[in-house]
Amino acid sequence: MEAKYSKWRKLDNAALAFPMVTGKDDTRVFRFYCELKETVDEATLQEALDQTMKTYPLFQAVLRKGLFWFYLEHRELRALAVPETEPPCSRLYIPDKKTLLFQVSYYKNRINFEVFHALTDGTGAMHFLQELVQNYLILAHPSADLPWVEQIEETTPGAQEEDSFSQYYSSDIPKNKEKKPAAVKLKGEKLLHADMQITEVVVPVKETLAKARSYGVSITVLLTAMLLCSIHEEIPKNRQKKPVALMIPVNLRNYFPSQSMGNFFGWIEVGYTFSDETTFQNVLYDVKKQFKEKLVKDKIAMDMNGYVRLEKNPVIRAVPLEIKKYFMMAGANLGSRSITAVYSNIGILRFPEEYQEYIERFGIFASTNSLQLCSCSYEDQMVLGFTSKIPDDSIQKNFMRMLHEEEIPYKEETNDFPGCGEQQKKEEKKVLQIFSFLCLAVSVICGMINYLMLETLNWFWFAAAGCLCAWLVVGVA
Repeated sequence: MEAKYSKWRKLDNAALAFPMVTGKDDTRVFRFYCELKETVDEATLQEALDQTMKTYPLFQAVLRKGLFWFYLEHRELRALAVPETEPPCSRLYIPDKKTLLFQVSYYKNRINFEVFHALTDGTGAMHFLQELVQNYLILAHPSADLPWVEQIEETTPGAQEEDSFSQYYSSDIPKNKEKKPAAVKLKGEKLLHADMQITEVVVPVKETLAKARSYGVSITVLLTAMLLCSIHEEIPKNRQKKPVALMIPVNLRNYFPSQSMGNFFGWIEVGYTFSDETTFQNVLYDVKKQFKEKLVKDKIAMDMNGYVRLEKNPVIRAVPLEIKKYFMMAGANLGSRSITAVYSNIGILRFPEEYQEYIERFGIFASTNSLQLCSCSYEDQMVLGFTSKIPDDSIQKNFMRMLHEEEIPYKEETNDFPGCGEQQKKEEKKVLQIFSFLCLAVSVICGMINYLMLETLNWFWFAAAGCLCAWLVVGVA
């Protein structure tokens, strides 16, 4: 590693809690992918990844636990492009295991970039994937003379690893004393991570934008209102006194200039308390009002300083991590009381026109412990990625019904994740093993009872034959 990059660096403020709240069923991993119009070649992808890592050596880091905080340590570990075998957004950070916090994989014509959120945010991931796809297509089609994707400006090592939260922190900015009401929660049994539902819906950007403009709102406001209404339809009457509220991540680089490749995001909370008379337009225009009120630089600066103020507190800084983590986990749980679900719109991916011949679309979705919607767009395709731990998919169906009612054409993509298939095979094998054991146990018990009662095995053979037939039916099915 070049000397101008730091060997160690602290986690960004927005990432401090991620290592403490992550686990096998809430991995805090998100996937950004590119679907090409051709099959991915592993050797070419590996070469493209090697080139990309030269631009982003900052990602060549492992997560370590310090006395007071977690921190990132640079390691000379080569990032490998591997076939996709695990369920999407599987665990990348395992405590005390020194592995990279991201993974590049491929399946058929899809290039996946999965990353643990403590390493970077959606903007950082988008830049990395753009560079990777660019490098891959230039290597795969040397005669096409593809142009380089224009970067707004060159980034220096210091700018990439900058702690923008600390740079823009000011103790003079007053605290935000606004109290957030408790939001309705999506209750009930939750799925395991391997069973997480993933629903992808593709909508045309032009027609969606036209619909949004007909209401005088942005696409983000339109989709936020639709998601609020879709969730509300599934809330029982006795719990509708609380608002349905969405956490909307905000890219702070749009308000405070930064080239940081780490986490530099905040969020706003947008909610609505429904009544029997509420119409979609009521929700839509109230959401528009909330966006206008909350997406103001002074208000965002106030919220951002609130995040950093706790980190800068000398008493909190002096508390050992093993004690501090319990308070941070409690704080995270307390903060989530005002949130029902999450909607994150990453924005637009731009490539020169020559790349359209090779790129089908981009998409993004994230692990969740409840429900999350992510979106991004490329050319005229906007991909909406729902992830849900709720067994019922009614909210997603409500959303698609609303798209139809608003005359926005859409296409629901068919999931094709090989890791999910492998997980299902493992589960089916386990069930068959348990059933085989039960059949054998029943046969043995019947034989023992038959012999003890009659000192013969005359009806044992009928029981054994029945168990064998049942096993064959289950095994073949």
